[in-house]
Amino acid sequence: MKRIVFAFCLLTFAFAVSAQDQREFSYTEGDTTYTMKRYVFMLLESGETKSKDSTEAAYYQQMHMAHLNKLAESGKLIVAGPFEGGGNNRGLLIFDVATVDEALKLEGEDPTVKTNRLKMNAFYWWGAKGTVIK
Repeated sequence: MKRIVFAFCLLTFAFAVSAQDQREFSYTEGDTTYTMKRYVFMLLESGETKSKDSTEAAYYQQMHMAHLNKLAESGKLIVAGPFEGGGNNRGLLIFDVATVDEALKLEGEDPTVKTNRLKMNAFYWWGAKGTVIK
């Protein structure tokens, strides 16, 4: 029951803060303070364009990775990776940017998106601030 109450409080704060256009809020329970931050979660899906041969596919994969590395080096892309056996769902990206539109603009410059090999679906996601995946 305590977890349900905590989750409800967390969501309530998230929606209240979102309405104020702030990207962070803290919640204290006992002697623990949780700080949440709003990120942009992006799902990459298969596009209509398919590579006709392995050389072309390798070229676009190299360009895609170079683009993602550039975004990561800038600090705007904090998590990226493909799905194993994801079918139409190809991978995910998590951006540390203020708006969904900013993330769409950044990833819209990816050669695989420009050539419709990948499509983007982005929305806000709240995660613990400072979470590190190792």
